[in-house]
Amino acid sequence: MRGIEGLAQVPELRKRIFFSLIMLAVYRIGVQIPTPGINADALAAFIKKAQGTLFGLFAMFSGGALENFSILSLGIMPYISASIILQLLTVTIPHLEQLKKEGDTGRKKISQYTRYGTVLLSIVQGIGISIGLESMTAPNGVPVVTDPGLLFRMVTTITLMSGTIFLMWLGEQITERGIGNGISLIIFAGIVAGMPNAMYNTFKLIGAGQLSFFIILILLVLMIFVIAFICFMERSHRKIPIHYAKRMVGKRIFGGQSSHLPLKINTAGVIPPIFASSILVFPATIANFVQIPVFQTVSSMLQPGSLLYEVIFIAFIMFFCYFYTAIIYNPIDIADNLKKNGGYIPGIRPGFRTSDYIDKILTRITFIGGIYIAAVCVLPSILISNFKVPFYFGGTALLIVVGVAMDTMSQIESHLIARNYETFMKGVKLKGRRN
Repeated sequence: MRGIEGLAQVPELRKRIFFSLIMLAVYRIGVQIPTPGINADALAAFIKKAQGTLFGLFAMFSGGALENFSILSLGIMPYISASIILQLLTVTIPHLEQLKKEGDTGRKKISQYTRYGTVLLSIVQGIGISIGLESMTAPNGVPVVTDPGLLFRMVTTITLMSGTIFLMWLGEQITERGIGNGISLIIFAGIVAGMPNAMYNTFKLIGAGQLSFFIILILLVLMIFVIAFICFMERSHRKIPIHYAKRMVGKRIFGGQSSHLPLKINTAGVIPPIFASSILVFPATIANFVQIPVFQTVSSMLQPGSLLYEVIFIAFIMFFCYFYTAIIYNPIDIADNLKKNGGYIPGIRPGFRTSDYIDKILTRITFIGGIYIAAVCVLPSILISNFKVPFYFGGTALLIVVGVAMDTMSQIESHLIARNYETFMKGVKLKGRRN
C-alpha cells in the first residue's frame, strides 16, 4: 500500500508509467495488423508443425506476431542480434573498444552503429523470410503465399524492416520517456501476451479431467519456488573487498576508504540460452526445407526433450556463460584500474596477482550461474514430458519476464526514493529557516 500511496504522490512517475503502457498497447495493436499477400490459416498451421525450430523460437519472442505474420513479425530480434554482434566486435576491433571507453559520446556512436546493423539484419531476414514463405505449404498442401513473385518479396521485406525500425523507435521512446528498459519491456509484453491462452487451455484440461487438482497445486507451489529462486539468483553478487590507500594531494588527504567490487552470479543474463537454442534448432529448421537424409536424422535426434538434446543444450549454455562473461569482465583491466586509483584487495598483491584472483572468482561464480541458467532452461522439458503440463513454464521466457519485472520495479523504487529524499531535504531547509 505504501508503494501505491507513494506512486499517487509522484506525478512524473505516473506519467512515465502511463506512457509506457500506451506504447506497449500500440505494440500489441501492431501485432494484429497482417502483412499483405499471406494466407494466415496456412501459415499458422505450418508454424504449429514447425515447433522446435527457429520459427518456434522467433514465435516466442514475437508475441504472436509471427503466427499472424503481422507487420511486426520480425519483432525486436534483429536489434538484439545487432547489439550482441556489436558487443562481440568490441573485443576484436580496437576502434569500437576505444568508443566504449569514451563515455556518453562513445555509447551514442555504438548505438548508432547498432541501429545501422538492425536495419541491415532486418533487410537480410526480410528477404530470406519472403523467399522461404513462397516455398511453404500447410500440412494440407495449401500454399502460404497467395501471389508469389518479386513484388511480394519487395513488399514483404520493406514491411518487415519498417516494423522492426518502428519497434526499435518505440523501445527507445519507452526508455527515454517511460519507465524501464523499452526493448526489454517489448519482449516482456510479447511473452506475457501468451499467458491467458495457456491458462485457458489448462482450465479446459482440468474440466475434461485430464489434469487433476493435486497436480495443479504442486505446479503452483513449484512455480512460486522457481520464481523466488530466480529472483534470489538474479540479485546475488560476490562482493570482493577493496581498500584504498591514503594519498596526499597538496594539503588534502584522499583515500583510506573501504569498498567492494560486486560480481554478479549471472553476468551473461539470457544470452547463453538464446544462443544455445538458436544453434540446436538450426538442423530442425533446415530439415523443414531440405529433404536430405543427414539433416532429417540429426533433426530427429535433436528433438527438445530428448536426452541428447538436453545434454548438448546444457553444454552450450555453460560455454556461452563463460564466453560472454569473458567479454563483459576483463580481470587485467580491473586490476590495472584498481592499481591506478590506489585500490587493492586485502592480502592480494596489486597487479598480476589481483587479476589472477579476480579471474579465479569469476570462473567459480560463472559455473554456479551456468548451472542455475541450465536448470531453469531444462525445467520446461521435464514438466512437459513427465507431468504432461500443457504450457511452457521456465526457460528463456521465464528468465526474461522475471528479470524485466525486477528491473522495472527497481526503477520505480528509485523514483520513489528520489522523491522522498527531495521532500525530506525541503523539510529540513524549511525547518532551518524557521529556526
